[in-house]
Amino acid sequence: MEPDAWYFAGLFFFTFLSEDAAVLSGGFLASMNMMAARPAFVACFLGIWAGDVGLYFIARQFGRPLVNRLWGKNDRTMEKLAQSEAWFSRHGLLSLVICRVIPGTRLPTYLTAGLLRMPVLFFAGITGLLAALWVAGGFWLVGQLGKAAPELFHALHRHGAWVGLLILVLSVLIPFRGKITGALHRAPWVQRWLQWEFWPAWLFYLPVAFQYLRLSVKYRGFNLPTCANPGMFTGGLIGESKYATLQDLQRSSPDWVAPSFLIEGGCMAPIEDLLQRGELEFPFVLKPDVAQRGSGFKVARTESDVCNYLAAVNVPIVAQKYVPGPHETGVFYYRFPHEPCGRIFAITEKIFPVVFGDGHRSVEELIRADARAAMMADVYLRRFRDRCDVVLPFGQSLRLVEAGNHAQGCIFRDGMHLWSEQLEARIDEISQKVPGFFIGRYDVRFASLEEFQCGRGFTILELNGAASEATSAYDASKSLREAYRLLFEQWELVFAIASENRRLGHRADTLRTIFSEWRRYQSRSLCHPLAD
Repeated sequence: MEPDAWYFAGLFFFTFLSEDAAVLSGGFLASMNMMAARPAFVACFLGIWAGDVGLYFIARQFGRPLVNRLWGKNDRTMEKLAQSEAWFSRHGLLSLVICRVIPGTRLPTYLTAGLLRMPVLFFAGITGLLAALWVAGGFWLVGQLGKAAPELFHALHRHGAWVGLLILVLSVLIPFRGKITGALHRAPWVQRWLQWEFWPAWLFYLPVAFQYLRLSVKYRGFNLPTCANPGMFTGGLIGESKYATLQDLQRSSPDWVAPSFLIEGGCMAPIEDLLQRGELEFPFVLKPDVAQRGSGFKVARTESDVCNYLAAVNVPIVAQKYVPGPHETGVFYYRFPHEPCGRIFAITEKIFPVVFGDGHRSVEELIRADARAAMMADVYLRRFRDRCDVVLPFGQSLRLVEAGNHAQGCIFRDGMHLWSEQLEARIDEISQKVPGFFIGRYDVRFASLEEFQCGRGFTILELNGAASEATSAYDASKSLREAYRLLFEQWELVFAIASENRRLGHRADTLRTIFSEWRRYQSRSLCHPLAD
């Protein structure tokens, strides 16, 4: 590739990071004869204009659904939008001109223009003209009082045909925007982006990460959460053993915990012994001793299932009695060290999605035809890759997930309607018997909702510490704002409890320990098989 082509691409993409810096860089390259002025101008102009129009279309396409999700699609919201549209139709031109010269105002102005549906051609034309003037002005400034101006205007004139062609294409597409939008809305990948509960983890957790950093500064310690539960390794932040925590529960509250056994080194002999002694029976659960987000969870129904699992997994695993439920919840509990009683912060009701056969469609077709299952089709189809083409008989059901984890395809709903004084007292009683435990989430199964509310008839599958979540935040009926509010409050509790434990003399684990445990888990998790 020629040097000018590299500079052209660099300037074009640099505008997405900083428009002003890209313009000044382009002017400098042109004034130093390192790049021809015309392509430098065009690169800056097209980059700025593409960014402006891109922001407009993002807001135009996704702004209304987001507003409806955050504030509800009601008469008041529609009235506010109508009033804003009326104001913007009168002052839109002035707003576009002002935001071009006032730093920090372009992003909100262009997003607002898209949300309030300013006419496309008007927006594109005005922002294109302003972008051209802005680039020309920047080049003129760098080129010392107009040396580059004639060439720049000439370049703009030469490329005016391309600008006109782009406007023509847009004008042709606008009458078909309804059909185009409808087709996009029916696409599962679009739906995944429109529904925040299916956002990729790296995107969803960005605000949570900033909250963690804010709390680290407030409480003076990035590693402080490792003090939240002094009785757990790293406080339950990373690398804690499921079996060790279950053993603490087994010793203190044996009637409430599913029998669990640690299997070292992927050996079949210990499992055979447990089966012969009657301490385990098929089906039972196999899962890595250190795991997150339901990774490696398997319901072993036959000896072949066990052999295949052990052949793949070379890390310590937990074999646990299978509890059929059918109900499962996550109960997030906390207690400050100075308090005599703890509280339930959140309850998550877990729903295991099912598809029903019709005698005609295959498993894959049934999954893709289900509005919600289609959002996680990749996860389900990997799990049932050997059955994708199987046609289920009429009325036969197929449970799509066994692990009660959102990442594995389980549906989460806010379950605080199940809260009761009896349940809270029972969870508090169990928790206070666990050495050094103050905050975390119990995953429990039970047969009767009524019994559960009375604090009876449930079985604990796991207890997770500082890194566990109030997973009811993933309830799709909540707004994104409500979800973040719950997670922010949860981390505030973790830091506050850890801070109090630090005052009592407990020391936080080092950042080196946290980082090494994270790397160790990343390495060991590579052998985890697909979760059921």
